[in-house]
Amino acid sequence: MSELYSEHPVMFKNNPIGFIITLLLIPVFGLGLLILLVWHLQNKASKLTVKENEILFEKGLLSKERSEVNISSVRTTKVKQSFFNRIFGVGAIEIYTAGDSAEIVATGMPDPNKIRELIKARQNGG
Repeated sequence: MSELYSEHPVMFKNNPIGFIITLLLIPVFGLGLLILLVWHLQNKASKLTVKENEILFEKGLLSKERSEVNISSVRTTKVKQSFFNRIFGVGAIEIYTAGDSAEIVATGMPDPNKIRELIKARQNGG
């Protein structure tokens, strides 16, 4: 099964002001480096993958949480973007199947509208 999309959340584009502040904190006892390292590990610990028939979301470094949703069971796909998120082309994507709460919530994803379009195209047999 081929991967149509597979990305980790992004750091700078998702929170440019926080990134700049963190860089400014590097001279303060290396605090900025510690924050950047933790932030980077958190981003690398999450991954959203859209395959031909399913969506996978993995979270965690030491312990893993993995959610799998069949594309045919997706009822709603929401994309949430702030003004700055839209400028930098990132956002949160929420995938709903049956209930009122999202089965998958992935924040800081690059090109979230592409994910939504891929899911729609796969639902329509594309």
